[in-house]
Amino acid sequence: MNSKNLKIDNDNSERRLDNYLFSIYKSLPKSKIYSMIRKGEVRVNSKRIKPSYKLKSEDEIRIPPYLINYNDHSKQVKIPQKRIDIYKKSILFENHNYVVINKESELSVHSGSKNSFGLIDIVRVINPNLDIDLCHRIDKSTSGCIVLSKNKKFLRNFHMQLKNNSVKKNYKAILAGLFEGKINTKSNINISTQRDQHKVQMSSHGKKAITEFLLIKKLGNFSYTEIKILTGRKHQIRVQSANLGLPVVNDKKYGDIYLNKSIRKETGISRLALHSASISFLNRNGKIVIYEAPINKDFEILLNNLQKLTIQS
Repeated sequence: MNSKNLKIDNDNSERRLDNYLFSIYKSLPKSKIYSMIRKGEVRVNSKRIKPSYKLKSEDEIRIPPYLINYNDHSKQVKIPQKRIDIYKKSILFENHNYVVINKESELSVHSGSKNSFGLIDIVRVINPNLDIDLCHRIDKSTSGCIVLSKNKKFLRNFHMQLKNNSVKKNYKAILAGLFEGKINTKSNINISTQRDQHKVQMSSHGKKAITEFLLIKKLGNFSYTEIKILTGRKHQIRVQSANLGLPVVNDKKYGDIYLNKSIRKETGISRLALHSASISFLNRNGKIVIYEAPINKDFEILLNNLQKLTIQS
């Protein structure tokens, strides 16, 4: 009688019941949501249901009375106007399904203990009535292409393409050291390793990572490189390039501390020299779309000045 009913629209059909409730009640512990389902406090079409139930359009979810006036108690994110203006200039493409951004280096994709807001918070503040999600992630220190969805159907479609390796990502990086032509590398990366400053490590028990490095141009003792990744592991490029003895310039986790210090002194630039240059995938019409992100001024400064710097062995 005092319960609240949520009606499922087309955009949320085929979602699992638990995942749908997680997205509605973001600050409610997942254990509490599972408890409500298990006790029958949450029902679909007046019936007890399992957390894994796939919702259908027009389904009605009964929510217990004590959640009717439940609000997300997380603080309202305050985004400076300057940051919003920068974001708007970084948009590469936008339609009613997704937006593609040329993310700047050192902007996190989401908020955390060291940053009060991230890219997704900016996009959500600008689009308060849309269901904004990250389609994939790139490191805070990496600049370039990133895609955010505006509805769950596009998000599910994009994730399916990631599973099928249909999403193609090309990066550009400046590596410390020289190589000729092309390097194809395969290794296992342990993405669960959380010691040693949260470094990802090479491990026989890890997940397979495949990367292709192609030399674009020699910059003295540095290599300007195009990189294709055939798998999407955390810190994949940074770990594998360092393992090859060719760390990404200004990499604070996997690079050479003393060389990075010399580079900063010579160029005045401390940003990681890794850029997500392009991304391609199938849009909702089944057409391949490609988006390219130009490098910024700081990356260009590194390209123009590293030839003068000699690597000390």
